[in-house]
Formats: sequence, C-alpha cells, structure tokens
Amino acid sequence: MRDIKVYSSLFNGGLHNGQIKWSAYVQPGRNAVDVEWLYTQAETGPTGAEAYIAHFKPGSHGDLHEHLGYELLLILEGELHNDNGDRYPAGTLFIEKPESVHQVSSPTGCYALVVREKGTRRVEAPAEAEAEPAGATSG
Repeated sequence: MRDIKVYSSLFNGGLHNGQIKWSAYVQPGRNAVDVEWLYTQAETGPTGAEAYIAHFKPGSHGDLHEHLGYELLLILEGELHNDNGDRYPAGTLFIEKPESVHQVSSPTGCYALVVREKGTRRVEAPAEAEAEPAGATSG
C-alpha cells in the first residue's frame, strides 16, 4: 500500500493556488496562524512527531513554548522573527534543539515548513505568571 500526498510548486505559487487547505491553529498564546497539517501526534502517538505548513499572517505570533524534541523550520516565503532578535528570511533553515524556549512572530507575514520530532510545552510568560493569584494552578 502507498499513501502519499504531494504539494507541487511550493516555491512558485503553490502556497497560493488552492492546493493547501488552511485551518486556524488555535492555541493559547498563538495569534493569526493557519496551518495545513502534514501529520499529527494523533497519527504518530502522544509523544510522536508532527509536521505542518504554517501561514503566519502579518502581525501574527506563536506562543512562548519549550521544545520537547528537535524542531526544524524552513522559511518558504516572507520573514519569521525569533524573540531573541534573529530574523529568518525565505530560504532559511533553522533547528531548535530540545529544551530550547522561544516565541516566533511575523510582522509582515510568512510561510514555513515546520517539522517537530516531538511536541512542545507552553511556557507561561512572566506577565501571565504575575497576573495569576497566589496559590492558583493552571491545568
């Protein structure tokens, strides 16, 4: 048996020709990001790999998170910003190692291929931690 999905011409209009069926990536701390899931932890197991094509709309951002495994990002179009000040234009490939913590954003919008060896764990931003009443726990 062979089960394959092909995305053609991603560098020549394939991100905009209707072959990708975008859905909102809804997650606390994440804003204005759509994805096309390539495979998910529902398919690979609760601690398994996941991959998607992301569309960060202008002004979008991800959540502050810690990587539980390696993450590989390839910027296909536009520019992605990391919270440490790094900027990644189209054609940039970068790898986040396990236990690295970061938050990405895209002031002008971008498209990226994201491949995660394992998922991520949301990290509470300092302002959120201060706003939480003493003794409260988040679930």
